[in-house]
Amino acid sequence: MNSATLDQFFVLLQHHVAALFPTVLQPWVSMILGVVGIVAVFPAIFALTTVLERKGLGRMQNRLGPNRVGPFGILQPIADAIKSLTKEDIVPRNADDVVHFLAPVVLVVAIFLGYAVLPVGRNMVLLNIDAGILLFFAVGASTELSIFMAGWSSRNKYSLLGAMRAVAQMISYEVPLLLAAVVAVMMTGSLAPTAIVQAQGGFTGIFPHWYVFTPWGFAGFTLFVVAALAETNRSPFDLPEGESELVAGYFTEYSGFKFALFFLGEYLGMMSIAGYGITLFLGGWGAPFSFLTFIPSWAWFFAKLFLAIFFFIWLRGTLPRLRQDQLMNFAWKFMLPLSLLNLCVAAAWRFLGEWLGGGTVAELIRWLVCAAVLVLAYVLLARTLLRQQNISPRSYRYAD
Repeated sequence: MNSATLDQFFVLLQHHVAALFPTVLQPWVSMILGVVGIVAVFPAIFALTTVLERKGLGRMQNRLGPNRVGPFGILQPIADAIKSLTKEDIVPRNADDVVHFLAPVVLVVAIFLGYAVLPVGRNMVLLNIDAGILLFFAVGASTELSIFMAGWSSRNKYSLLGAMRAVAQMISYEVPLLLAAVVAVMMTGSLAPTAIVQAQGGFTGIFPHWYVFTPWGFAGFTLFVVAALAETNRSPFDLPEGESELVAGYFTEYSGFKFALFFLGEYLGMMSIAGYGITLFLGGWGAPFSFLTFIPSWAWFFAKLFLAIFFFIWLRGTLPRLRQDQLMNFAWKFMLPLSLLNLCVAAAWRFLGEWLGGGTVAELIRWLVCAAVLVLAYVLLARTLLRQQNISPRSYRYAD
């Protein structure tokens, strides 16, 4: 089996299975197989991620983590799934039963819809439409509704407060998340994820033309990652689930399989948004070096996805939780201005390239100008925020 066949193995397998059916049914069978692939692969990665995260955090905290079920605890997700399915489903007496039931279902369905336009390899995307990025952000916004449904329907003050925190946080960070993604769309001239990946497919020597290797691309990628952490309620932005003050936040009154759906939705959302970050700034399924293009495209995508998941786990074991005022100030006073400025820098990068022409000197000037603007803005905004917080050395007083 040559590298081209291995790269298209799953595409060829899908076409081969679909060809077994009548011609009228083949498009439907092909689409069903794609849906089954998404529904099977990403929840399986979720199950693996839960083990890796618990064992990774255990090592960071000088613990072993899961080590009882299966070799090295690798079968722990199966035990957790059985436990979730068999636990009693308790609903508060005053809860709105219909909304309480629909909230986790809406969350999971909305997140799965985002995977429909995510290219996980060459020719491996369920819906290759021109407005794929727009669809992703549109369905992603509906997760805020599902979280509010969960908090409001529970008739619990802790749940409602967690839901209000989540909605405020997700709306605040959705703006810089969208603006950070716009720079990649501007440079590509298309809202199609496949077109954005293909625009980053070239090489200079052995190095790829990924957007992250430009000043505006690096700034956009950094802003996208920070906003993605807040959008998916990951540490240090996990205030909606603040156990120390909210029990468990918006899903305090959920148990059994409904709680497992929220848990599944959080991790699927994390993987989905990581996948789009890879697509927008890290070349999607593209190889990191020109001499590694023989490796299948889907293998590169999932390798990058696992690295992103590891990064999220590492942050969870490293950074403490922010306060609510710090979280909101950071979104509106730092992330938003820097995202807007990055749009201007991306435009300047484009027009400076046309004005200065080609050549090494012109490229160096363009780099220095764009990088200097972003660094200067970063320093000024950071100093302003620190000055407003009035941080001073902590003093201790003891009782006599």
